[in-house]
Amino acid sequence: MEYHVQFPGLGLELTVDRVAVSIGGFNIYWYGVIIAAGMLLAMLYAFHYADDFGINSDRLIDVVLVGAVMAIVCARIYYVAFAPFEYDSLWDMIDIRQGGIAIYGAVIGAFVFGGLMAKIRKIPILPLFDLVGVCFLIGQGVGRWGNFVNQEAFGCNTTLPWGMYSEGTYAYLSGVQSTLAAQGVTVDPAMPVHPTFLYESLWCLTGFVMLALLIKKRRFNGELFLLYIIWYGLGRFWIEGLRTDALMLTANLRTSQLVALISVAVAAVLLVYGLQKSKGDTLMVPLQVADLKKQAAAGNRFVVDELPAGSSHKEFAAATAEMNRRLAELDLSEPQKQEPAQDSESAVMEEVVENPQKPEQSGD
Repeated sequence: MEYHVQFPGLGLELTVDRVAVSIGGFNIYWYGVIIAAGMLLAMLYAFHYADDFGINSDRLIDVVLVGAVMAIVCARIYYVAFAPFEYDSLWDMIDIRQGGIAIYGAVIGAFVFGGLMAKIRKIPILPLFDLVGVCFLIGQGVGRWGNFVNQEAFGCNTTLPWGMYSEGTYAYLSGVQSTLAAQGVTVDPAMPVHPTFLYESLWCLTGFVMLALLIKKRRFNGELFLLYIIWYGLGRFWIEGLRTDALMLTANLRTSQLVALISVAVAAVLLVYGLQKSKGDTLMVPLQVADLKKQAAAGNRFVVDELPAGSSHKEFAAATAEMNRRLAELDLSEPQKQEPAQDSESAVMEEVVENPQKPEQSGD
């Protein structure tokens, strides 16, 4: 299916084909390709900077796989649960090629199930959430262009120069006039609409740049994660208010706006608390250990190194490689040195020598 998309105020017109590739009658849609591209870029960034957060890249793969799969599953479940219509079959419920996933469902699924896998794989949770929060903004910023190809996730009428119109916007708005009227919204299907997918894409990519610049300035574990929740929640709240295809909790209450408000409020309180508690402190990052079994067997013969969070990526990579080389070369066949025990009498004598006391003076 093709859409002829127009931006009358800019004098632009283009044709968008929703199908990227057709193989044996099975269509692969640009929507899925773009979502996958956003996820891939996010994963590449995460693996590159994992050392800076004390996260082992090999174990991170398991977390990413589980988080990515459950993000898609939960995004679809969230959408189906709040969709303003009934599906004809189970296949229609799980078929995402036509669109219909909710970002908040994806966020919840990724963090919950990814966090559970992180516990299993012994990856520090809060540093992981910090890194994933930054990466999510990449995936969301790129992935929103899938909505453009599908001609969905647009807003109400606008006279701004970048107002958008297509057969897709006309067909959808013509079919939901009564639903919008019940919400007190009047939209002319023949007029340009807000390209809200574009607003959210730009909002997310701007947030990514800002959080990426704060990576070396973070003061406590979880700070970037909270900033992600606040930034995305604020953007989603105002952008959702423009949309005409929002999931509704009640006739007049948008689901994503309520979730955004609650998320921003809770995250803001936790952020202020965290900043106050860490005031004046330097965040130290324990370097990631590649061989956890050997680390456990080594006991106190091996100490995990730390670097300040503000250290460069090059310093983290070099220090991590050197520490893991030291662990790999550690000979566990050598007996572990024991500190010599002191008997009580020698301990008392040592205390007397180190802390001599003047004899008390007796009175006349």
